[in-house]
Amino acid sequence: MNTHKINILYILSSSRIRKDKKAPIYCRITYNKQRKTFSTGQFVNPKHWNSKQQVVKPPDPSSKLINTQLSLIKTKFNQAFLMLQVKKESFDVNDIYRLYRGEKDNKEYNTVEYFDRYLNKLEKLVGIDIEKKTWKKFEHVKRDVKFFIKWKYKSIDYPLKDLKQQFLTDFEYYLKTERKLGQATINKVIQRFRKPIRIAVAENYLDKDPFMLFKAKRVKKEIVFLTKDELDLLEKYKFSQTRLQFVKNLFVFCCYTGLPYIELMNLKHNHIINGFDGNKWIKTKRVKTSKDLSIPLLPKALEIINYYDEDDYVFPRISNQKYNSFLKEIASILGIEKNLTTHIARKTFATTVLLYNDVPMEIVSELLGHSSMNITQAHYGKIVQKKVSEEMNKLNNKLKK
Repeated sequence: MNTHKINILYILSSSRIRKDKKAPIYCRITYNKQRKTFSTGQFVNPKHWNSKQQVVKPPDPSSKLINTQLSLIKTKFNQAFLMLQVKKESFDVNDIYRLYRGEKDNKEYNTVEYFDRYLNKLEKLVGIDIEKKTWKKFEHVKRDVKFFIKWKYKSIDYPLKDLKQQFLTDFEYYLKTERKLGQATINKVIQRFRKPIRIAVAENYLDKDPFMLFKAKRVKKEIVFLTKDELDLLEKYKFSQTRLQFVKNLFVFCCYTGLPYIELMNLKHNHIINGFDGNKWIKTKRVKTSKDLSIPLLPKALEIINYYDEDDYVFPRISNQKYNSFLKEIASILGIEKNLTTHIARKTFATTVLLYNDVPMEIVSELLGHSSMNITQAHYGKIVQKKVSEEMNKLNNKLKK
């Protein structure tokens, strides 16, 4: 945000005194070493003007009315200045004057410049609506856009108004060939890039979304989770090494609660409450979506909680890096040919523990803390179809007998 101050000064034009001996009052606004002077439409006898106090003094019969008008002009300028400070990263004295006049802001942004403006506004929401890491993801996208413009157009920026769908097509090509990113990651980058562009449309800096017809390439991603047999094997195995047994317990706990790593490490005893049904529940908030989480504790999860006796947090501290490293070691020992992660534990909770036990999709969505049902449906719709197919096959076999 700009730290420069605005200065508002009223001056008389002594060279333009009318026949009634009154001179016009002009307003001069100064901002960041730039000036803008215009007529206020008010006239006063120079003898009745107090330049130091910036007011018309008696006995001028119109002193009260003129002073009120000058005060209103000053108030409107201060309001315009404050609004621009909140909305924009940079502006000049003409922008202030146009807003004072109620004219449409016709500033033309460049693409990276506007992205910077969006990031500045987004950063103020960190700790309120979003996490710092979410803001950083958008910052990384801005960096990719900046490097792409330099690579493609040999320029440090590109006019926002000149954006066309071809820009996004070329950007996707750049991410694929120069940055060597996978399609799923590319889709996320483009999704984040399009967000400030849509805001630019809403704020009338663009007439329409230049990427309206763009369609992201679909990525077929298999849902990886532990089967019932693999989960049973993991639960029953006792590791001689304390660190592996501890990490195994954390993973199994996630398989029965669906907690992501951050919520797992942030879980405190005061998050464990007695529910309305007399059972123990986890009551916390999903960091990623800021959505409230209410998860009933199944017997296996309760058993693991009771094994540990920390003062504040439910479980001892462990870094995500070590956690995932030990999980690979566990998978190798048990012969599980899957890359064990917290995400796989969440997917195991959703599939093997919930969906395969006929828990409805909407409840699965709620327990996972997804921001919308569509996300759950997109991820686990095929799992449900597979379950339906298995049940129908069982029914067919029964009917054949």
